[in-house]
Amino acid sequence: MNLEDYIVDPTTPAIKAMETIDRNSHGIVYLCEGRKLVGVLTDGDIRRHLIKGGNLDRQVDEIANHSPKSLPCEAENQAKELMNRFSIRSLPLLNNQGEIVKIVFQQGTSEPSRRQIHVPVAIMAGGKGTRLYPYTQILPKPLIPIGEKTITEHIIDHFKAYGCTQFDMIVNYKKNFIKSYFMDHEDHIDLSFVEETEYLGTGGGLKLLEGRYTSTFFMSNCDILIEEDYSEILEFHKKRGNIATMVCAEKHVVIPYGTVDTSETGQALKLNEKPELSFVTNTGLYVLEPEFLERIPDNTFIHITDILQRCINEGEPVGVYRISENKWLDMGQLDELEKMKIRLETHQMKE
Repeated sequence: MNLEDYIVDPTTPAIKAMETIDRNSHGIVYLCEGRKLVGVLTDGDIRRHLIKGGNLDRQVDEIANHSPKSLPCEAENQAKELMNRFSIRSLPLLNNQGEIVKIVFQQGTSEPSRRQIHVPVAIMAGGKGTRLYPYTQILPKPLIPIGEKTITEHIIDHFKAYGCTQFDMIVNYKKNFIKSYFMDHEDHIDLSFVEETEYLGTGGGLKLLEGRYTSTFFMSNCDILIEEDYSEILEFHKKRGNIATMVCAEKHVVIPYGTVDTSETGQALKLNEKPELSFVTNTGLYVLEPEFLERIPDNTFIHITDILQRCINEGEPVGVYRISENKWLDMGQLDELEKMKIRLETHQMKE
């Protein structure tokens, strides 16, 4: 184990701490001045910071827990009992100067139980997937394999873990191929198909579900996976009384070139060496109320983002549930598809 994969300086921006958390795969980093322990930060702390509208440029010192649990090195035999008592999965061991010399991890811990939400899920699967040519010239996007399962099966499995059992799929392109695959599926899935007779976009296709739902439901594009607590997303949506909630990821991009700010007269004002940009981006997962479907015009090609903007313009509550970038897997383009395959295969190996 490399301790550097678990330690960050208190002045580190949260976005950088997220990268370290993603690298160590244990959901935690320890704040240290040198090696002296001063705090602890988990992926849950960052998520709560984001939900409150926090900025990922903030130093981790401002959002961390400054009373971390620890033990002196000579008391390592007490680590398991302490972790069990406080329901924590790792514990730093300190020398006489309060410096981390080792981290003990809880062995054999199981995944935390997930709150069951039992809400319907709509999957938008009618598009041609042109960004994934040549794959989608043969297979429709919902059936592209990611490891041993199709992307759609991964989406369904994620929701089933939270007690969701009713799934509706909007289909168009190669729809008979998709229907045949799931009708012959060895595992029973309560999956209904709603057919577009013409391409209607993510909004127009969703309109076909009007009258089918009487309560809150999830809507997901068929090319993304969100590794987040769906029960918390639903709770966020309901507490705020939103007509719609977008799940959005904090995206951090480093421009690989030096940029130049110029004046209108062509004079150089400032040189920026490989600037870094942070922004919030729509992942393609939504929580919606049935009345949202009433805002969509009949038999019209329109995207869900256009309907969301109309709701915003008319003063209706549209929420944003913010997640970290590493919780969003997107296979909408070929390079991202390969990244998703690697990520999910790694998860399966750990399991």
